[in-house]
Amino acid sequence: MSKIQPFNALRPAENFAAGVASRPYDVLNREEAKSEAAENPASFLHITKSEIDLPESVDIHDQAVYEKAKENLKAFIDNHILIKEEKPAYYIYQLIMNGKSQTGLVAVSSVDDYENDVIKKHEFTRPEKEQDRINHITVTGAQTGNVFLAYRDVDQLNQLIGDWKDQHPAIYDFVAQDGIRHTVWLVDNDEAISQISAAFENQVPQTYIADGHHRAASAAKVRKGLGADKTPAADYFLTTLFPASELQILDYNRVITDLNGLSTEEFLEKLSENFTVSPSTSPVKPTALHHIGLYIDHNWYELVAKPGTFDEQDPVGVLDISVLQKNVLGPILNIQDQRTDKRIDFVGGIRGLEGLTARVDSGEMVLAFSLYPVAIEQLFAIADSGNVMPPKSTWFEPKLRDGLLTHLIK
Repeated sequence: MSKIQPFNALRPAENFAAGVASRPYDVLNREEAKSEAAENPASFLHITKSEIDLPESVDIHDQAVYEKAKENLKAFIDNHILIKEEKPAYYIYQLIMNGKSQTGLVAVSSVDDYENDVIKKHEFTRPEKEQDRINHITVTGAQTGNVFLAYRDVDQLNQLIGDWKDQHPAIYDFVAQDGIRHTVWLVDNDEAISQISAAFENQVPQTYIADGHHRAASAAKVRKGLGADKTPAADYFLTTLFPASELQILDYNRVITDLNGLSTEEFLEKLSENFTVSPSTSPVKPTALHHIGLYIDHNWYELVAKPGTFDEQDPVGVLDISVLQKNVLGPILNIQDQRTDKRIDFVGGIRGLEGLTARVDSGEMVLAFSLYPVAIEQLFAIADSGNVMPPKSTWFEPKLRDGLLTHLIK
């Protein structure tokens, strides 16, 4: 069963909340982060992307970057931009995007649960991304990045969280520049905290990492690395837990640099062996499984996988990214490992089909594939089976903001 705890969050003073809150560190590059934090000394990007405060000659993984993050975090605390909660609490975090509301519970989850597979995974992690977060957590003594967990709905929890929202004022409520509304409630009542903790312990047998595999893995490795210096707080890591009914998974699309020596005509001919290929007069946003969009030479095509090209009984093999890997990326384009091959890149569905056409029309990429999004029950089934998804299979929106709630482990 799932073990969560309330915690003494480091969080913005109310008048600083909107300014502190920043997009997650891993969806921005250095230039984008620098632009977003420009003229905003309270932006949490000064902590999560502290390279923006150093000369561009300094590598983003240089030790100086982590030391700068520690220095900036201390300054935020000293200047009372960030304050520490006096008693352990839970937090309810609601996001509204395009009229759709999504509400989760912010807590710290057990590292033991992560290591014992009570917290289920569905992706492999990359060592260099892990090491970056390990360094950041170790030097700053803070988990600044949230791990996004999902669980199957529990009526009692839905009721508890809904009632608290209805009966208490929010501590933060603002609309970010991208139009997403962020609202946070403090749950500091001992009885409510006990009820929530007990509901997870008794009614939530497992949770699932929806987004944040690297942050979770790093938290576990930091705890191990601390050894005798470990604090009780290091036994837990920062999470926001969402019931499945609240979640929206967007498509996660692909762009490719070249055709592996083929002409466009040769490539389309090879595709027709395993797909029905039909030209489209409009951009192709797939509306069903096994329908894939292709953009190449300023033209869109719809690809429909033929029978026998996928296994309906295989929770991983049935995914369209698996169908694409098995029938296109591997045998035709010679992209065998999407995690390491530099010829492929990934575009989250939030950028729309325009994000794909722009990458191809600029000449940076040669072709793009648009995919049908993975369903949350597919994610659960894969994690329950002990399998992993192909990399970059799911894109969740809206994104949790960094800086609103931080977990200190030192």
